[in-house]
Amino acid sequence: MLLSVIPVLLLSPSAPSAVEDNLPQTVLVLVSITAVFNLLAMVLLIFDVPARLLAPAGLIVDTFVTIALLLITGGADSPLFYYALFPILTSALRFNPIIDVITTAGISLAYFGMGGKWPALLLPVGMALVAGVLGTLIRRQTLERLQVEEEHELQRLRSTREQARAIFEMASTLSATLNYQRILDAVLDVSILGLKEMGPASTRIISMVLLLSTDCMVVAASRHLTSRDEKLTLQLHPSGSVSRALAHAEPIVCTDLEHDLELTTYTALHRCISAVCVPLRAGFENYGVAVFASPDQNVFTPDNIDVLTAVCNQATIALQNAQLFESLQAEKARIVEIEEDARKKLARDLHDGPTQSVAAIAMRVNYARTLMEKSPARVPEELEKIEALARSTTKEIRQMLFTLRPLILETQGLKAALETLVQKMHDTDSTLSVHLELDENAEKLDKDSQGMIFYVVEEAVGNARKHAEATDIWIGARRDNDAYLIEVRDNGKGFDVGKVQASYDKRGSLGMVNMSERAEVLKAKLSIGSAAGQGTRVMLRFPLERIQS
Repeated sequence: MLLSVIPVLLLSPSAPSAVEDNLPQTVLVLVSITAVFNLLAMVLLIFDVPARLLAPAGLIVDTFVTIALLLITGGADSPLFYYALFPILTSALRFNPIIDVITTAGISLAYFGMGGKWPALLLPVGMALVAGVLGTLIRRQTLERLQVEEEHELQRLRSTREQARAIFEMASTLSATLNYQRILDAVLDVSILGLKEMGPASTRIISMVLLLSTDCMVVAASRHLTSRDEKLTLQLHPSGSVSRALAHAEPIVCTDLEHDLELTTYTALHRCISAVCVPLRAGFENYGVAVFASPDQNVFTPDNIDVLTAVCNQATIALQNAQLFESLQAEKARIVEIEEDARKKLARDLHDGPTQSVAAIAMRVNYARTLMEKSPARVPEELEKIEALARSTTKEIRQMLFTLRPLILETQGLKAALETLVQKMHDTDSTLSVHLELDENAEKLDKDSQGMIFYVVEEAVGNARKHAEATDIWIGARRDNDAYLIEVRDNGKGFDVGKVQASYDKRGSLGMVNMSERAEVLKAKLSIGSAAGQGTRVMLRFPLERIQS
C-alpha cells in the first residue's frame, strides 16, 4: 500500500510542492516503521507467539500510518483520503463491530482535527458500516464452518478411540483362549461389539465364519443363521464375494446379494441388502472367510470395515496360535505314546531274551551243583555251557542298550552306527547274514535324519529277525532320481500287509506305527511290500534337501 502512495501523490494536481520535495524521505520513514513491525511480527510468530495477539497490534500500526499519511500529504485535502478505508475494512473483516466502530471513530476524529468537514465522511463511514455487516456475516459463516469441521474431527477422533478400544478388548478376548472353537465364536461376538462401539450399525447383523475344507467351505461358527444353513457346504464360484475375498486377500463389500452365487446359498441372507466378506489370512495361508450381512444399507462404512478387518487379522493370529498349540499337544501325546511303546518293547524284549537267559543260567547253576555231588567229572563241561550262555546274554543286553541309545551314531554317523548294528546282530545270531550297502551320501545327511533313519532300519531289521525267520537281510541307501532311498529287505516268510495294518489297533506292538511316524517327521514316504513266502521290503523315500552339500 505504501509503495502506491508515491505515484498517487506525483500524479495528483492537488499535492503540495513542499510535500513533493520531502516525499521520498517521509515515505522511507513510514516504510521503515512498517518493515520493522512486520519483521518483529515474523520473529514472534517463529517463536510460537499466537497470531491473535499480533493482529490488534497490526491494526493499530496500520491506523497510525494511515493518519500520518493523511497528515503529511495535505490533511483534509490529501489525495490519499481514501487510503483511510484500508484499516477500516481490515477492522470490519477481522474484528468485531465494536473494534470497527473504534477504528472508524479514531480516523474520523483525526480527519476533523485536520480541518475536514463531516459530509466528506459519509462515504467512508457508510462503507465502514457495510463492511462491518459483511465482516460479521463472513466471520459468523467462517466460525460455523470451523465449528462443523471441529465437530467432525471430534467425531472422527471419538470414533478412532472407540475403534482402538474395541480392538484392544478384542485382542484381550482372543488372546485369553487357545481353543479353536472359542476363537471362532469370539470373532463374531467381538466384531458385533466393535460395530456397536463405532455407532448405530444395524439392529440385526447375520454373521458366520467359513473355513476351507478339501474342495468347499463349511460353517464353523455363526450368529442368526438357520440350522439348515449351518449344515450347508459352500461350493466356491470365481465371481462370488467369498472367492474374491480369498483371491484378493482383502475385504469385499457386496451390495447385490440377490445375484451373488455364493451368498445366496444361505437362506438367512436372502433378506439382507449388504454384506462384507473379510478373509482370514496369515502370510500366504488362507484359513477361511468371515461374512457379515445386514438388512440395512450403508452399514459397512470404511471405518466399520477397518474394525472388522482388525478383528479378523487378530483372530487369524489367534487361530495360528491355537493350531500350533493343538499340534504341540498332539506331538506331546505322540511322544508319550512312543515312550510308552518303547517301554513296552523293552519289557517284552527283556522278557523274551535276557530274562529267559538269566533264568536258564540259574537253572544250569543249580544243575551244576547237583552234578558236583553225583558226577563231578561232568561239572567242567556244564560250567562251559553256563559261561557261553552268560556271554551270549551279555551280548544281547549290550545290543539292546545299543539300540536304545547308539552313542556311535552321535559321534561317528549313520554308516558307523549301522555297521555296529550289523556286527552286534551277527554276534547274537551267527545264523543271520546282514548285508550293508551305503553310498557316500549317507554320511551327508543331517543328524536328525540320520537318527530317524537308524531307528527305522533297526525296527525293520528287528522285525525281519524275530518274525520273518529270515536268513539274509539287505540294508541299502542310495540316490534314486530326485529322492534318497533307504531300503531294508529280507528273504523271510513274509506277511499280509493289509491284514496286519487292519488289526494293529488290537496288537500290543506298534513297530509299523513307529516307523510311519518317524517317516512323517522326515517328511518321507514309507512303503512296505510283502507277501506270504516272498519276503518283505521296507522303503523310506525322502527329498534330497536332507542331504547337506
